[in-house]
Amino acid sequence: MRIFATSDVHADFEQNARWLRGLSLHDHQADVLILAGDVTDSLPLLAWCLELVARRFHKVMFVPGNHELWTVRDRPRIGSLEKFQLIRELVRNSGASMETFRTSQLAIVPLLSWYDYSFGTPSSELQEAWMDFHACVWPAACGAPEITTRFLALNETALNEADSKVISFSHFLPRQELVPRRSGTQTVDLSPVLGADQLDRQVRRLGSILHVYGHSHVNRRLVIDGVTYVNNAFGYPHETTIAAKRLACIFEL
Repeated sequence: MRIFATSDVHADFEQNARWLRGLSLHDHQADVLILAGDVTDSLPLLAWCLELVARRFHKVMFVPGNHELWTVRDRPRIGSLEKFQLIRELVRNSGASMETFRTSQLAIVPLLSWYDYSFGTPSSELQEAWMDFHACVWPAACGAPEITTRFLALNETALNEADSKVISFSHFLPRQELVPRRSGTQTVDLSPVLGADQLDRQVRRLGSILHVYGHSHVNRRLVIDGVTYVNNAFGYPHETTIAAKRLACIFEL
């Protein structure tokens, strides 16, 4: 069994959806796919994508990213936590999973999260430019730190059932060392909305040997204190230098 990973497929772009359609119906029937969020904010399109990859892989593991929790296209518009519950049901019905997957040798554990500003305080420019601040609808008095705490609490059951060998995955970055360097054209610091230090504490509690993440769109592999962190984001169509735009085999049993 091989374990493949990707994230940030953004299937709203036809070029990206075409790549999904082109995945082999035969080559991965014994393999696992980790799909670490940001497929689309459209529920019907998300269902289509998950059903498509579920037919191509033995098991598809998924966590929602920030785009999945946008509600601007939903009619009638709903809250982001309500949409999260709809996504959980949709994932089950599609043949994918948001639950721990176990073999005799390994556990693959999805970790829900958000960002809590532990990577920095968002500037007024970031709050204006970052779509989450306009496209997500949270309960009153719930800011990003409170939302992060809610999602991390949903991981507790999996944390208490840790196995000897664990691969974990999340959409958001679990460590500040994984934040990519700002390019010369990037004027707004995105660090505050990229991840949460609390998430890595859960990765460490699990005893993960490898953690897959997405969100930054910058492909990289980095070992920190004995844990290998991997990002294999597909990215937007124009992101041809920071994203490899192919599946990566991250582990093989």
